[in-house]
Amino acid sequence: MDKILILDFGSQVTQLIARRVREAGVYCEIHPFNRSEEQIKAYGPKGIILSGGPASTLDEGSPHTPPVVWKMDVPVLAICYGQQDMCLQLGGKVEGGHAREFGKAMIDIKDACDLYADFWPLGSKQQVWMSHGDRVTKLPQGFRVTATSDGAPFAFVADEKRHYYGTMFHPEVVHTLDGANLLSNFVHKICGCGSDWSMKAFRANEIERIRKQVGKGKVICGLSGGVDSAVAAVLIHEAVGDQLTCIFVDTGMMREGEGQQVVDLFRSHYNIPLVAVDAGQTFLTALKGVSDPEQKRKTMGKLFIDVFDAEAHTIKDVEFLAQGTLYPDVIESVSFTGGPSVTIKSHHNVGGLPDRMKLKLVEPLLELFTDEVRVLCRELGLPQSFVGRHPFPGPGLAIRILSDITEEKLAILRKADVVYLDEIRKAGLYDEIWQAFAVLLPVKTVGVMGDGRSYDNVLALRAVTSVDGMTAESYPYEHAFLAKVATRIINEVPGINRVVYDVTSKPPGTIEWE
Repeated sequence: MDKILILDFGSQVTQLIARRVREAGVYCEIHPFNRSEEQIKAYGPKGIILSGGPASTLDEGSPHTPPVVWKMDVPVLAICYGQQDMCLQLGGKVEGGHAREFGKAMIDIKDACDLYADFWPLGSKQQVWMSHGDRVTKLPQGFRVTATSDGAPFAFVADEKRHYYGTMFHPEVVHTLDGANLLSNFVHKICGCGSDWSMKAFRANEIERIRKQVGKGKVICGLSGGVDSAVAAVLIHEAVGDQLTCIFVDTGMMREGEGQQVVDLFRSHYNIPLVAVDAGQTFLTALKGVSDPEQKRKTMGKLFIDVFDAEAHTIKDVEFLAQGTLYPDVIESVSFTGGPSVTIKSHHNVGGLPDRMKLKLVEPLLELFTDEVRVLCRELGLPQSFVGRHPFPGPGLAIRILSDITEEKLAILRKADVVYLDEIRKAGLYDEIWQAFAVLLPVKTVGVMGDGRSYDNVLALRAVTSVDGMTAESYPYEHAFLAKVATRIINEVPGINRVVYDVTSKPPGTIEWE
């Protein structure tokens, strides 16, 4: 299988490079910039992409491309910081103190280039996404400028003899129009990769890998109620059958009826052995008085492992633990550069287990992104109602209550959430929206309801559109729809007297949206 290697310098949007490459049907992986020569050669890439990053190539101790990259005779696409580092290492010059560019910008196509010849005509202006302070001021020998912008006289550079290309803009971000085409051309036309990355092939390969890893051993899988762990369980069950037992820990922080849906799916639809644990009161007690969302995550993460471990000990001769760890979980939990892309998801147990569990990990989704898991869902035949369900964070309603947690607040939020999602479905909007949910705010307001005053909670509604969860825009509801939802919630959910809509969007590079 043809592979592309992405060397990460800490950009907030490095994952998007991998997404665009995989969308082009080519397998790729993100590795830290400081991989050894042996590791890079062993990976065997047909091409290399250098990501952006927050550092300055002019600073002492800044990260640099491993020298082996320039000896491998493979095409290189260098983005933003990557372009600066490439030019610096190959004999060019980089300077700071010039005009910075952040956000949308226009580039002028000054010369033809085989990387974009089929969609960016000579003399045209094209919209891109810039994010840089330093800039290249002198090119290495063999390079030429093919596009410029007001803040970047070397916006696109190329050495087509060696197949080296550099952009000061970010083609991976959707705001760069035709950026996906540019990356597709690089991996196909320049690197010569075939389109052999498919979910059908992944499914077959992963089933075979699981069988080899597990052998005749027993596997337990912790179900959180979300799509990721469910898909991991179904895939493993397809590989090893009843050697798998699932343990569903209901934390009491799920949406209305979702715990029962998980039980029904596994026991009735798939007939997969399942142990269901109602731990709602245990979690509620542990979270008493806790308001900080990070502390909630850590408390729930530790308690989940404790409850799961206790149940796991009732199953004899278990050797393996299955987790629905995704590729973004791994990338976000490993510091490649110490830059702003490093955000550890503290409610995930990524890359390890408590020593006392003494189990070997099985992580069949480790190479997949969130939206790829949805594709695998369909490939495995999971019900569409489950496949298309909006993402739900591991800590659940605990972090959608922006104060301490009580049974009363959980009941209020569940009822409001039911009304909100019901109206979204009735309006035919559910599948247009990537994620919609209600948030109970830590404030109360005075209102007049009927003939009396009320002093009750404020509820915020969120809805965003997204493709891969890396960027998101608030959904543009019509006012009449929001008025209808707010009226129903206030009339049907005691304890709420005001509803607001949060139009905050998720900018490129923000890792998590809850």
